[in-house]
Amino acid sequence: MRLTSDFVVSALIRQAGIEAVPAVLRRRGAAEAGAIFVKVDRLDGTADLYGPAPQALLETEDEGERRFAPVLAGATPLDVEERMRKEIRFDPDLWLVEIDDRLGRPFVPLARDTR
Repeated sequence: MRLTSDFVVSALIRQAGIEAVPAVLRRRGAAEAGAIFVKVDRLDGTADLYGPAPQALLETEDEGERRFAPVLAGATPLDVEERMRKEIRFDPDLWLVEIDDRLGRPFVPLARDTR
């Protein structure tokens, strides 16, 4: 059974809060199955963007668990914002969480590249 997007986002924001890292919901998407993107601002002029992992990177034991993959790494915050504008035009039901963390932690499970 796959967890709903609103549940995953709530847990993500809570986990960041436990680590005393600011995380905010920038865009609310479809509650059940909206795609989730995570922007991590490293507070040094760079930012990373994580999105849903491609199916090819998921292992069979990951079934039902949402995994994420880097979309942009070490980009400028403006580049990440531009990418998100494109993603929103493609999928207006997506979620966007923004995290400010000098360590660059996304607080989401990452898919391993098994290719």
